[in-house]
Amino acid sequence: MLPEIAKLGHIALITPDLKKSLWFFSEVLGLEETEVVDGTHYLRAWGDFEHHTLSLKQGEKSKVDHIGWRTKRPEDVGKFAELLTEAGADVKWVEAGEEAGQGRAIRFKLPSEHPFEIYYEMEKTQPHQDRKSVLKNQTHKSWRKGASPRRIDHVNLTTSQDPAVIHKWLIDNLGFKMREYIDLGDGNIEVGWLSVTPLVHDIALGRELNAPTPNRLNHLAYWFDNAQDILRAADILSEEGIEFVGPGKHGISQAVYLYVKDPGSGHRVELFSNSYLIFEPDWEPIKWTPEDLRVGITYWGQDAHIVSQDSTEA
Repeated sequence: MLPEIAKLGHIALITPDLKKSLWFFSEVLGLEETEVVDGTHYLRAWGDFEHHTLSLKQGEKSKVDHIGWRTKRPEDVGKFAELLTEAGADVKWVEAGEEAGQGRAIRFKLPSEHPFEIYYEMEKTQPHQDRKSVLKNQTHKSWRKGASPRRIDHVNLTTSQDPAVIHKWLIDNLGFKMREYIDLGDGNIEVGWLSVTPLVHDIALGRELNAPTPNRLNHLAYWFDNAQDILRAADILSEEGIEFVGPGKHGISQAVYLYVKDPGSGHRVELFSNSYLIFEPDWEPIKWTPEDLRVGITYWGQDAHIVSQDSTEA
């Protein structure tokens, strides 16, 4: 049986201004801090079940330390190590506990140099009593502070390389499925939206011409239950004097969006809602052409093209 990825687990970010980034993610967005270990702060949304979906650590410049993916079975981690090594990846083992709450894992880089991690074991850390929900199927109290997203949703990456090559690598080696894509003509793929879950995308990867590095992060995304939550978040950001792009709606994914940058690091976060789910086993990827993009990128609202070519290092 081939190994399988179950879902996006977390993203580990480096920030040059840890204090400001913690204020933004914890107080403004409303993520809950699980614990702090050796200077790394581990956070999650109120509906996230694992120990963390985000970590923040002080560094000289903004970058992504790694993007973590959870497997479906414990033995899948070792199987992925074997398959990825055969595919030419430089696979390194991370011992249990090196990342707080997490069991043994592997780290490697895509051909685009984006740093990935694959793990299975992760603590389901319980919150402090004053932050714990009375609902048994929910970890933290909802709406306790800030914009208060429910869970992590996806990552959007860019590269100066041919994105179609990276899409194929993700499909062939990690089992992702192409859901929607932009074809500029002659098979020139500009962006692809891929997933291993029923989500429209767990990951998107597109082209960023003239990028200073081949491994870029366009944004990470947290999920909100409905569009009204996004409007509430816009009020909260405005009260804090933080600029943002949106709200609006994508034709691709059909999601309601708002984009905002962490003022401590410049990493962009998408506040994401609505969208649709894919349950069909014979799903045919949706092709978008340049003529379609009038509604593809921005169906309505503030133009999302503003954020298309602006990223941080991954």
